[in-house]
This record gives sequence, structure tokens and C-alpha cells, in this order.
Amino acid sequence: MSEYPMTPRETVSELDRYIVGQNQAKRAVAIALRNRWRRLQVPEELRDEIAPKNIIMIGPTGVGKTEISRRLAKLADAPFTKVEASRFTEVGYVGRDVESIIRDLVELATAMVRDEESEKVQVAARKNAEDRVLDLLLLSTPSGGEGGPETSPESEEAREKLRKMLRAGDLDDREIEIETPQPKGAAMFEVITPQNLEDVGMNLKETLGSFLGGGQAGPGKDNRTRKSTVADALKMFAEEEAQSLIDMAKVAAEAIRRTEQHGIVFIDEIDKIAGRESQHGPDVSRQGVQRDLLPLVEGSSVKTRHGMVRTDHILFIAAGAFNLAKPSDLIPEFQGRFPIRVELEALGLEDFIRILTEPQNALTRQYKALLATENVEIDFEESAIREIARIAVEVNARSENVGARRLHTVMERILDEISFDAPEKSGARFRIDADYVREKLESILEDQDLSRYIL
Repeated sequence: MSEYPMTPRETVSELDRYIVGQNQAKRAVAIALRNRWRRLQVPEELRDEIAPKNIIMIGPTGVGKTEISRRLAKLADAPFTKVEASRFTEVGYVGRDVESIIRDLVELATAMVRDEESEKVQVAARKNAEDRVLDLLLLSTPSGGEGGPETSPESEEAREKLRKMLRAGDLDDREIEIETPQPKGAAMFEVITPQNLEDVGMNLKETLGSFLGGGQAGPGKDNRTRKSTVADALKMFAEEEAQSLIDMAKVAAEAIRRTEQHGIVFIDEIDKIAGRESQHGPDVSRQGVQRDLLPLVEGSSVKTRHGMVRTDHILFIAAGAFNLAKPSDLIPEFQGRFPIRVELEALGLEDFIRILTEPQNALTRQYKALLATENVEIDFEESAIREIARIAVEVNARSENVGARRLHTVMERILDEISFDAPEKSGARFRIDADYVREKLESILEDQDLSRYIL
């Protein structure tokens, strides 16, 4: 759960399974994560005084900044959201409200907690769903009569017999009539104001869902009868019963607690809002965005549809390439709220070779697994791995350096023909060596102008 017990060394070890290199950044996030757990262990009067040590990651694109943060949140089972700073503009300009970051984070936390609570009540929900289906099955048989299912020993015996058949799947294809609710009266729409504009999509979906037939059948609603298979009805009833067994007030309270105590916000492209103020062009709102973000990072209250959320102890991780701007170009107040700065290294040939082979989700393993679904086997020889890495480094050097993302482009070009023909080549086996790689990419690499656009 979110109360994360792993030591920094264990956290770095876990991150090493997915991300090559960048040890300094891994150490920084591992310590920041452990400090959150430590803060919860100190006396309560001191706990609120300990602020998170926010981090700025500095490094070119495609070196692992986002991946480190995402994997960190996954390890901690913490609410996590990634945003681009360039999506926001200061109040008065076109763009998203910065408080939507926290609202998104709360929604993610709510979904996490709701799923956990749903798992806890699955057994009871399934039992209740079975009972509802059995009632309908018994009503549809002559012995059930029109007054409802009987409670005689014979009917109980028949019910248990049907239950066994139901659990065995013998009744899955049988059709039964189920009722879906049609609410009476007009639905109430809440007034939309600039402050709650971000929540319109979710509120409208919920309102329309209720208006068009969400919820369980029951008194006070016009119920429409339709036919369904037992399997579909059982699934639908189980979902309805699970929702009815979950205490949503408890879910909302726990979601807010997790957001406040364990939430992680990753702000990418932070360098895009750094720089001196100018009086024309897009720069006009750069410092404005920083000043709007500042209250969130410093600690403020944000109104969400689940309640007020304090941002004092949310961990903010900012990242940027800082090619044109420097961290010192950020306003002083904003810089002060990110005391930890780590520089990520550009990736070279040996790094690319490791990325292609070492991580648990290495690209070569991904492509092998994808083509195995078509019963096609591919083997990458060591020479092919080195050649792919060499080409990726070469293309990065002579055009835009996009880091490890270049490997995706190169791999797609190499395996284009195999991927296209795979459905017709079931049972085939392909060996990918350096000659094969050069053959597929030679014409593109020779034409530098063409390689700029294709690779």
C-alpha cells in the first residue's frame, strides 16, 4: 500500500530493473520517497512542519526522467499524475487552470481506492448477484408461480441445484428477462461556474448516466424489461451489487488522505515556462504560470468534487531539458520550492545496448512477445543489438537528439516487413543480425535528408 516500507537501496534496485543508468536521479527520488514514510513516523506536532523536498530533473529528452517518476509512483502504489507545464497559462490567458492538476490527482486516487474496495466485496457482490439471477430463473419456471419464488423445501432444493449449474456455467447461454431502471422526473443539473469548469465532463457523464438508466431497479423508478443471457446478467448484477456495498463517503475520504500524504505530481517541460519576461509572443505568460503553480507547490487548499485537498505534502517532481533556459531563470520563489536538483546524463552507445537487452521490459523482449502472438519467432544476435544502438546514436548526433526514443523508430523500420507479413508466416523463425539491420536501413542512412524525416 501507500505506506511504503522499502529502503532507498531497495527502491534503486527496483528502478534498475526498468531504467538504465541515471543513478543520481534514482537515489534522489528514492530518498524523497523514504522521507515521506519517515515523516509519518515522527510525532504529530512535528509531522506537519516537515515539507517534502521537491526535485528538479535536468536532462535531454528520452533519458528516463518521466519513466523514473512513473515507476516510483507504481512502486509506492501512490496517486500519480504527469502534466506538461506548457499546457497551462496564467489566469486571463487561454489554457487550463493549474488546480486541475490536483483535481486529476484526486480522481486517480478515488479510482484506486474504489477498485480496492470493490475487490474486498467481490465475494458478497457475486453471492447477491447469484441470488438475483436465481430469483429470475425460478420465476420463469412453472414451479415458481406468479407470487415470487417459493420457500418450500422442494423450491430450496431446486434453487441449490440451479446455483450449482449457475456456478458451473451450464446456464450461461440461457435467456432471462431483467429490468433496467428508468428514473422518473427531470434530472437536476448543477450550475457551471469557472471554478468547477474542469469537473463538467465527469459531472455531466454521471448525471446523464443516471438519467439514461444507471443504478439498480427498484420502487420509485419506471423499469424497462429486456432480455439478457444469464452470463451477462450475472456480470451486470455483480457490478451493481459491488457499487451498492461500497461506502463512497469512505472512499472519498481515503482518496483525499492518499492524495495529501502520498500524491506525486510530475511536471514536464518546466524549462518552457522559464526565461525572461517579454512583452510580445508566447513569453508573456511564462512567469504567470510559475506564479500560479507556486501556491500548489508551497501548500494551499484546492476545492475538488470530493472535498478540499491540501497540497502541503504532495511531492512535486519537475523536469526539463533546459537547452535554452537555465534553472536560475525560474523565479526565485519557485526555485526555492525545488531544493533538490539532479542532472541526468545523455545516453551513449553502451547505454543503448543495455536498454535493448537488460531491463525487464526491454524493447527486444517486447517485439519477441508481440510476434510470438502470431507464432513467429525472432532472435536478435549480439551484432544486431550493437548495430541498432550504433545507428540510433548516429541519427541522434546528426539530427534532433531524442534519446532512447530513437530506438523505437529504428526497431520499427527494421521489423516493418516481418510485422506486416507475420499473420501469413505462422511458425516461421527469423534471425536478426547486423547485416539484416544494415540491409533494412542502408538506403535511408545514405540519404541524410531522408533519414532526418524517417528516423
